[in-house]
Amino acid sequence: MIKNDLYLKALRGETVERPPVWMMRQAGRYLPEFIALRDKYDFFTRCQTPELASEITVQPIRRFPLDAAILFSDILVVPQAMGIDFKMKESVGPWLDTPIRTMEQVQQVVVPDVNDTLGYVFDAIELTLQKLDNEIPLIGFAGSPWTILCYCVEGKGSKAFDIAKSFCFQQPEAAHLLLQKITDTTIAYLKRKVEKGVSAVQVFDSWGGMLSPADYQEFSWKYINQIVDALSPLTHVVVFGKGCWFALEDMAQSPVSALGVDWTITPEFARTLTNHTMTLQGNFDPARLHSTPETIKKMVTEMINRFGKDRYIANLGHGILPNIPVENAEAFIRAVVDWKPTV
Repeated sequence: MIKNDLYLKALRGETVERPPVWMMRQAGRYLPEFIALRDKYDFFTRCQTPELASEITVQPIRRFPLDAAILFSDILVVPQAMGIDFKMKESVGPWLDTPIRTMEQVQQVVVPDVNDTLGYVFDAIELTLQKLDNEIPLIGFAGSPWTILCYCVEGKGSKAFDIAKSFCFQQPEAAHLLLQKITDTTIAYLKRKVEKGVSAVQVFDSWGGMLSPADYQEFSWKYINQIVDALSPLTHVVVFGKGCWFALEDMAQSPVSALGVDWTITPEFARTLTNHTMTLQGNFDPARLHSTPETIKKMVTEMINRFGKDRYIANLGHGILPNIPVENAEAFIRAVVDWKPTV
């Protein structure tokens, strides 16, 4: 049994004394011990070496009183496993030499045996669970099919993903075939993570907000929903769509355990859209961690009071920024841990 199951209680909708807290990208670039490893090993070496991935996962756990760990990895390991050869390019980010732009290329994309192609992730889960020793739950994750398609078609990061959107609108048949292949791979990948012992999975739809509400239904939510339907009988599923507040009503109809929200929506409106029945996660603006620790504590307390302590997971509205002072990250976490209801 997991000793601190506050995160799982929130996912089950149970009454808690305070909300659980973790931070998206908590295992990462703002920590000096992470930077030391980053300077020694390239990005995908860190992802693909179970000893390094597990070490990075537990680094923030050693420092802070977090209520959940999230496995260090990357959403692009899934397309890599499908034969799409992503690299991490210095000062550019994700890079694909030959972006996918035609039906012929889509047809060549494979749906792999995840045990053969992603075994290093499952090994990292085993090592991490040994280190966590049942203290807190471990979260596994994947990117949404739409977000992965964006990188596969664009070939790199983008502010608007115009090429990816154009591909979907000009070649919808090819787009839907690629989305389905990514979906099938992701389902197999997350199921294996659950078998290996993660306590919950989160789907990150980082670029869902690039789509109109109608296009979101066609090119993103339809595929996320397949993942939710396949995984929810096995584990807790959390869906986080950045900029996707317009889809919260539909998302709340699915068997998700929680929905992540970013900082562009108020707690009250997020509760209204999800009919006050859904566990919500978020939604502190990561840039606000540049505020003073005193201001952070005050804002976090207000955030919890507005969401309410139950059916709520305190988190950022997106991943922590690399230049956040460690003491400010700690101020965010401690503000949640020390939260007390106002009498």
